Amino acid sequence: MPDLLGVTNPVPGHDSNITNRNIPISPNNTQVQNVPDLNRVTSADNRTEQQDSGQSGGQVRYDSNFQTFIQQLRQTQDLSSTMSKLMMREGTSVASGMSEGIAEEMAQAMQMLKMDQSELLKFLSAQMRAGTRFGGALFAMLRSAYARADSAGVQLDILNFLKSYNDFSSTSHLEGNLMRNLTGMANAMPASWGDQLRELIAQLENGLAAGDRQGNISLLQQKVFPLMSAYVSQTHDLGTPRELLSLLALDLARYENGSEEKLAEAFHQLSGYGTLKGMLGGIDTQSLMKLLQSSQFAKNTSAAQFADHLAAAASRALRGEGSAEVQDVFRNLVKAMLVNESVYMPLNHFLIPMEMDDKMLFSELWVDPDAEEKNERGQSEKCMKFLFKLDVQGLGFFDVILTSKERDVGIVVNCPEGVAPFSKEIEQNISKILTRNDLRSAGVSVRKMERPVTLTEVFPKIFEGKNSVNVKV
Repeated sequence: MPDLLGVTNPVPGHDSNITNRNIPISPNNTQVQNVPDLNRVTSADNRTEQQDSGQSGGQVRYDSNFQTFIQQLRQTQDLSSTMSKLMMREGTSVASGMSEGIAEEMAQAMQMLKMDQSELLKFLSAQMRAGTRFGGALFAMLRSAYARADSAGVQLDILNFLKSYNDFSSTSHLEGNLMRNLTGMANAMPASWGDQLRELIAQLENGLAAGDRQGNISLLQQKVFPLMSAYVSQTHDLGTPRELLSLLALDLARYENGSEEKLAEAFHQLSGYGTLKGMLGGIDTQSLMKLLQSSQFAKNTSAAQFADHLAAAASRALRGEGSAEVQDVFRNLVKAMLVNESVYMPLNHFLIPMEMDDKMLFSELWVDPDAEEKNERGQSEKCMKFLFKLDVQGLGFFDVILTSKERDVGIVVNCPEGVAPFSKEIEQNISKILTRNDLRSAGVSVRKMERPVTLTEVFPKIFEGKNSVNVKV
């Protein structure tokens, strides 16, 4: 008879129960992992609590989310180099593998990159606005109030209001998630259940078009979730529908928290504090909504339109359109963007592609407005630090590190080998530009690039997250 409690049938002549019973377990044996001894503190054993211990491969760690972020940051390709592979018109290796839909999206994106010096300033300003969700006088005032607050309750209510505003400004994204997840659930269910869900999806689509947020919430809570609960309990399907249902619940919670009623309630909670009453007390709900809607990052700017076309092309590629090489380029592009926008990244990040004077230029910009540099006396001083990574068509890759302390600006340029012979001339021109803009040079250096600099070299404060945020999975 087979051993129903074991993995395999027992081996003749071998009684595993007797064998296991005779193995002594000693807390002093360092070869045995994690043996508890309540009488003393045991020494560390060989267990490392990480999946990639002793391995050089790219397996994902599970001991810390932050360490996983650092690992992915080191392994991620530069966005500038990835973008150049995708968009360079000369000798591109991926154009032949693009589908018609991807090519059309990329053509529209490329058309928006043509600009002169005046248009460049507008494009950069639009990039900054598009990347700043909490901009404007109201949020500047809340930042100041949060920094000055001597009560944890005030700070918590400010954060609750910001969370509600974040969900409110993400309404269109959340509604898209709701529709996609519901459609995915219906497609993964048997027809008898899927048809019922599709009828509810049609009702939700009408409610979204009409802007009936409360009606949509009621439909999801009172009809969709009971239907899915009945489906899971009767069919015991713990696969894709159940996984998507978990995502649906999270999006629904944010969709409900982002309603105008929740937003107004959180705002008026703030105006009840004495320290904020004088500043916020005169703003009613209608004025608040006008203020917040005007402060939302614009959706019709060229920067946002470029991002939309790029996202649409990436979506087509990752759904299987185009060659394997095209899919690999877009996969690297999306991965790099997600890592650079991680919640653990303490830097502002911007992607700046453009075509000027018939040359393509792709640049990534990282900014740390609260960096620290040591002065001549060894004391730390506050400064702003910038890192530009540029790929200039016909020249190659540049790394530019800029440090600003009030009017003192220091610049280090790592340039391609072909540009290095002109380093002295470039240094003189950069110094003239600083002087022309009423800035003082704190040192300008142009040198041949030995290797690209890494983010962690320029911004060591990235590692500070390990001391404060080290969430275990």
